[in-house]
Amino acid sequence: MLAAHSFIKVAAVTDHDSVRGCKATVELASAYPDILVIPGVEISTLQGDIVVLGSEELPPKPWTPEAVADFAKSIGGVSIVAHPFRAYGMGERARNYKVDAIEVLNGGSSPDANNKAKELAKNLGLPGTAGSDAHQVSELFSVYNKVDAILDIEEVLKAIKKGSVSAQMNRGSIRF
Repeated sequence: MLAAHSFIKVAAVTDHDSVRGCKATVELASAYPDILVIPGVEISTLQGDIVVLGSEELPPKPWTPEAVADFAKSIGGVSIVAHPFRAYGMGERARNYKVDAIEVLNGGSSPDANNKAKELAKNLGLPGTAGSDAHQVSELFSVYNKVDAILDIEEVLKAIKKGSVSAQMNRGSIRF
């Protein structure tokens, strides 16, 4: 169980190519009504990974960047290019797809890769988001997003799309 933190209001769960963990987390989180869980998934395409926020379902195959971004739009979700300048990232190819945002601060990426992602988002005029890319509990909350929205999934997703989000580095440590 996570320790209570006054600054954690929203968590997004985005397993790779699966929504099983997300569904379980949403169920477990129902005991904590002060924390909003945004369902999602990180989809592996041949061109790079894309996070879809706002979905409890997998997009239909084939998983191409265009199809995943279109799926996100069709459900009112958000498509985010994940860690563009790291393994399984699409790098400059992200310019070819109509995504909603670029992950500019990834907890598992180097400072150089994150800086390149920030430049890409700026050049494309897209919002920049953060993702811890946690694969272990100790990696959670290394980075986070400040979103200007009420605690409602649709409102948070709208805020991300319109750029009312800022990627932040967690300077302190969080203990469990």
